[in-house]
Amino acid sequence: MTSTADPSTAPAGPGGIRLGLRANLAQFALLVAVNALVGGMLGQERTVLPLLADKAFHLSAYTAALTYIVAFGATKAITNFFAGALSDRFGRKPVLVAGWLFALPVPLLLIWAPSWDWVIFANVLLGVNQGSTWSTTVIMKIDLVGPARRGLAMGLNEAAGYGFLAATAMATGAIAAHWGLRPEPFFLGIAYVALGLGLSLFAVRETRDHARAEATLHPTPANPDHHGELTTAQIARVTSATDKSLSTASWAGMVNNLNDALAWGVFPLLYASHGLGIGRIGLLAALYPAVWGAGQTLTGWWSDRIGRKGLITAGMLLQAAAIALVALGTTFPVWAVAQVLLGAGTALVYPTLLAVVGDVAHPAWRARAVGIYRLWRDGGFAVGALLAGVLADAYGLTTAIWAVAALTAAAGIVVATRMYETHPRPAAP
Repeated sequence: MTSTADPSTAPAGPGGIRLGLRANLAQFALLVAVNALVGGMLGQERTVLPLLADKAFHLSAYTAALTYIVAFGATKAITNFFAGALSDRFGRKPVLVAGWLFALPVPLLLIWAPSWDWVIFANVLLGVNQGSTWSTTVIMKIDLVGPARRGLAMGLNEAAGYGFLAATAMATGAIAAHWGLRPEPFFLGIAYVALGLGLSLFAVRETRDHARAEATLHPTPANPDHHGELTTAQIARVTSATDKSLSTASWAGMVNNLNDALAWGVFPLLYASHGLGIGRIGLLAALYPAVWGAGQTLTGWWSDRIGRKGLITAGMLLQAAAIALVALGTTFPVWAVAQVLLGAGTALVYPTLLAVVGDVAHPAWRARAVGIYRLWRDGGFAVGALLAGVLADAYGLTTAIWAVAALTAAAGIVVATRMYETHPRPAAP
C-alpha cells in the first residue's frame, strides 16, 4: 500500500505555508461567504429584469430586451481575462476589492433607470464586478487547497455563488409580486455590495504566496507547452486551442453559459407568455440555480474520486435533454421538472470544468489560464443572448430553445470524443 502526505498538514514551501482545505479552513470559508454575495448580486436580476424589460420599458423585440445580458456577458468575459493576469501581477485581493467597488452603483442604477440604456450600463458594471470577484475567489480557493481537493473546492465555491443566486432570485420574485418590480427587489443588492466590500477589505487575506509555494512542489510536466515560463499569449494559445482538455473545457464552458443566458433571459418570457404570474416565474427562475448550487459540492467531490471527463459529458447531455423539455412543456409542473434536470446537469459540469483547468495549468500561470477559460465561458452569455434573441425574433421562443438544446448536445459529444482525463481515478491500495 502506498501512502501520501496529507497536504493540509505539511508545509508546502518557503515560510511554512500549508496547502489544503483543513489548514486554510477559516479563509476558505470566508471566501465561500464572499462568493455567495457575488452570486446574490447576479440573483437580484434573474427574475425581475426580463419582466422589467417587458412591463416597464415595453421592449417588444427579444433581441433588444436581451441586450443587458449581452452587455453583462461581454464585459464579464473580458474582465475575467484581465482579472487572471492582474491577479498574477498584483495579487488576488486588490482585484477582489476593485470588483466590489464597481458594484456599488449597480442596484441604484437599476432602481432609478429612466431608460433601458441605464440598465445596460448597470450590467456593464455588474459584468466587471462578477468577472473580478468571482474569478479571484475561484483562484484564491485553488491557491489555498492545493491539488488534492481541487474538485471539492470548486464545488463549494460554485455552490455558494449559485445557491445564493437562487435564493435571491426567489426572494426578489416574491418581493416584486407583493410590492412591484422597482425599487424594493434591488434593496437586497445594496446590502450585498456593502457586506461583500467590507469583508474583502478587512477580512480576506492574500493567497498568491500559496500558489508560489505549490509551484516549488509542482512536477515538471511532460508536455513542454505546460512548463512554468509561459507568456500570456502562449497561455491563451494552450488554453484555447492546443491542449485538448483545456480547449474543450473552454468550448463546453461557453455552451454552458449560453444555456444560462437562455434560462435567464428567455425562459421567464416563455413562462409569462403561457400566463404564469411573477411569483411562479420567480420560483422557476430560482429552482434551476438552486439545484445547480446544491449539487456542486457533491459533484466537485465526486470528480476528485472518479475523474472529470465522464461527469462533464453526462452533464452536457442532461442539460440538452432538460432544455428540450422546456421547449416541449406548457405547464408549471413540466417546467419545474425541466429546471431540476437542468440544474443537475449544470452541477455535473460547472465545478468540474474549473477543476480541469486547475489540473492542467501550472501554478505559475494558472490564474491566467483560469481567466482565459472564464473569458470563453462567460462569453457564452453574450453569444447565447444574441443567438436566442435573433432566433426568437425570427422564428419564436420555442425554436430558439430547441436550437440551444441541439448545440448543447453537440458540446457533450465533443467532450466525449476530444477531452482527455485530467484527474484519473486513483489506483486501489
